[in-house]
Amino acid sequence: MIMATPALKIEKVVKRYGKQEVLSDVSLQLEEGEYLGLVGVNGAGKTTMIKCLLDFVAVTKGNIEIFGLPHTETNARRRLSFLPEKFMPPYYLTGQDFLEYMLRLHNVPYAEKQVMAILEILDLDPSALRKPVRQFSKGMSQKLGLAACLLSGKELLILDEPMSGLDPMARARLKRYLIGLKEKGTSLFFSTHLLADVEALCDRIIILHGGKVFFAGTPAECCRHYEAGDLEQAYLRCVEAA
Repeated sequence: MIMATPALKIEKVVKRYGKQEVLSDVSLQLEEGEYLGLVGVNGAGKTTMIKCLLDFVAVTKGNIEIFGLPHTETNARRRLSFLPEKFMPPYYLTGQDFLEYMLRLHNVPYAEKQVMAILEILDLDPSALRKPVRQFSKGMSQKLGLAACLLSGKELLILDEPMSGLDPMARARLKRYLIGLKEKGTSLFFSTHLLADVEALCDRIIILHGGKVFFAGTPAECCRHYEAGDLEQAYLRCVEAA
């Protein structure tokens, strides 16, 4: 039986800045078509982990593969789309300029019908396409970045706090859309503070604390392991024990 190549494979990754160790022997794997949520308090190392796997910063030790390719190879990132935590589109572009530019980078044609459909899902008024980004609120900027990711059609989405700044309607619609993408085989790796989103979307959860993995498994397994009635209480017990 031939085993499928994981979308992400992270093995014993260590990241140090000087004498400070931000990640300590972190290992995790994301299978194709799987949704994995990375959770932890501020400073747990979530964003550093994402920066490492995208080769924005060099790992001190360990190995990372994306669809079987070393993460340091540019071609390894061809099949993914990424949204950073503090997303700020270029202020001098209009919303449409930005989407056209990003889709050109992804080698995807700008199709107005698809753009309008994604804007409706994200509850972003189409008039935003004509406005310069410097006039956008934080929530509007976040929705624009998410629109670019979703329109890219990539097999793997890596999203750092994707729900940040979204209103309740946009969050609900985005989750419904992501569930639909999963049925089509899309893989998702995202960091979040919102445990309700993990329960709604994820096959598995990784709890990162102090740069170390303290739990890896399904949300249900997490609740059973920490003898908790819900994921929030399980997470709290995990972090308090850590």
